[in-house]
Amino acid sequence: MRGISLAISKFIGKLKQVGLALALLLSVTGCTNRPTEEVRAIQIYQDWELAPGDAIAGHRVLGGLGDISIELKGDSVYAPFDGRVQPNVKGCVIFSTPQIPAYLFRLCGLKRPTLGQVSQGEVIGSGEYLQFAALRRQPDGRWALVEPAVDILERTLKKP
Repeated sequence: MRGISLAISKFIGKLKQVGLALALLLSVTGCTNRPTEEVRAIQIYQDWELAPGDAIAGHRVLGGLGDISIELKGDSVYAPFDGRVQPNVKGCVIFSTPQIPAYLFRLCGLKRPTLGQVSQGEVIGSGEYLQFAALRRQPDGRWALVEPAVDILERTLKKP
């Protein structure tokens, strides 16, 4: 009987180790309890040959005309308003908010971004760089790249 008890004890110990390893893996990969977000495809008003998500000679394009490049050095990027973060092209997410419904913000270069509903000031992600694009809805439903307002960029880069 003692042998069975010892075997069960060892088995439970192994299960605890596996559980701890699984919890660590999930935390490192950025897995959250948030619902899965669908990819948000947007039609850009301007038509350029190269855009984020494209590839040249096996290298991914990170930014294009209309994007602002910001060196983050590992710092976080924050939700400028209450809103929603959705995947876009590879390496990019779209931030939208009902507070300014005629605008979208495309954020490229973030590692393991938070998807779904976010509150103002909540971390969206972090990385070595950020490619930021502001888009304004056009009357025909397409989106035009516009110059982002400095205060929006500040809200995105500074913790409130």
